[in-house]
Amino acid sequence: MKAAVVRAYGGPDVVRIETLPAPVPRNGRVGISVVAAAVTRGDARIRAAEAPAGLSAGLRLAFGLRRPRQPILGMVFSGRLAEAAAGLPAGARVFGNTGMAMGAHAEELTVDPGRILPIPDSLCDVDAAALFFGGLTAADFLIDKAGIGPGARLLINGASGEVGCAALQIARFHGAEITAVCRAENHDLVRDLGAHHAHDYRDGAPKGQWDLVMDIAGTLPWKQAEALLAPGGTLLPVTASLGAMIGAMLRANRKGQRRISGTTSADGPAAMRRVLDLHSRGALRPVVGATIPFESIETAHALAESGHKRGSVVVTI
Repeated sequence: MKAAVVRAYGGPDVVRIETLPAPVPRNGRVGISVVAAAVTRGDARIRAAEAPAGLSAGLRLAFGLRRPRQPILGMVFSGRLAEAAAGLPAGARVFGNTGMAMGAHAEELTVDPGRILPIPDSLCDVDAAALFFGGLTAADFLIDKAGIGPGARLLINGASGEVGCAALQIARFHGAEITAVCRAENHDLVRDLGAHHAHDYRDGAPKGQWDLVMDIAGTLPWKQAEALLAPGGTLLPVTASLGAMIGAMLRANRKGQRRISGTTSADGPAAMRRVLDLHSRGALRPVVGATIPFESIETAHALAESGHKRGSVVVTI
């Protein structure tokens, strides 16, 4: 099979297409012929061994000190079942999330059958590959961590990426009043996805106070975010430094305001089914900003780490 392989940490140019033996399903895993896979900000961070301040060492401990232990990155994908499994026939259209096992940036992969679902007719293969990464993160922070509800005033900083596009739609579905912060070029997109107001971050900080401030871009440290929070408000630092995470744990409440940090842990079967249910109810649709041939996956990595992509980046395999 062909696979995108990372043999050393570095820039997008370290990604190479190689021919490798196809994986053999073992221990109850099932084989998938991959059709499309997302190249996410998470993939780019792992490839570069770069994380928010204080977290790069932990990233290397988790994924490999000198090089990635799993050289084939990629977590979310769509494809075809190689043989009957999980109550589905051979050849069934499926999509899923490999989690920390990665391996989706290849023509073939094996995966725990609990981490795949049948693709509904409402999704093409490219859109299916784009649904989970942003949807899982946004649902975890907004629903599980913040308990968002009708009338909540929400500010999303970094609203036009894959997590932001999902957060806008989930917040709209739950009745929030949303202000989106992103480049002016993306204001039409974020309004279409549910934002009531849009602000260009190049014009300085937005004016006002919000019940929830969701910092996806990672550019709102507590001292700046505090002024944006209404009394009793909550900061959700989706992208946070180690210091910010520790501060949130040690002083979760300051002057009646809260900080809820931490990484997304809700990425298993139940969380995947919730995201699919949101889609089936018309609350969430994938936003694909770029579809790139597998052979040009280096370009996909460069776009994923640029900080200026719209929605998801998907490679077709």
